[in-house]
Amino acid sequence: MKRYGKTLWMAASFFSLMIFACVTINIYFPAEKVESVAGEIVNEIRGQKPGKDNKPLKNEKGLLLKETLLAFACPYALADEALTVSNPTIRALKQRMKARYAQMKPYYQKGMLMEESNGYVSLGNTAGLGLKEKRNLKGLVKAENGDRKRLYAEIAKALGIDPSQVNRVAEIFGKEWQKPVR
Repeated sequence: MKRYGKTLWMAASFFSLMIFACVTINIYFPAEKVESVAGEIVNEIRGQKPGKDNKPLKNEKGLLLKETLLAFACPYALADEALTVSNPTIRALKQRMKARYAQMKPYYQKGMLMEESNGYVSLGNTAGLGLKEKRNLKGLVKAENGDRKRLYAEIAKALGIDPSQVNRVAEIFGKEWQKPVR
């Protein structure tokens, strides 16, 4: 009887341990980093300078002193802020998209192209375009969306984001793309 009790006790302990050992794995998604990178890349493709829309600083010397003190006080926090994602593939994609944006800008302004919340471009109201122009515009949209898909995958890879989360990267970029075209 003692022998069965010990075996029963061991089995119960083992199963209890297995039940309590179940772990939920949370996949970390660095949304803030992706937002930062998205803003930087979208501004670069559109030819906008980041920070140009901001008000001019009133006290630049005070700001410089503050930043210098912060740099010595907490260098790790400031190092984490400066995030630039770049590799040869991303640079090539950005160059192609920048060149294509110059062709697409008039269509954005006329409402013929729209930025979707999923991070991709779609056709808007193309009334008034001839068949050849519509075909060319569809080709631009297809090429742009293909490059965007590759860009989002490369950014996810560079930031160490799971490939299953690329759609979330695209949605974050979608918010940046939807900001007004200037």
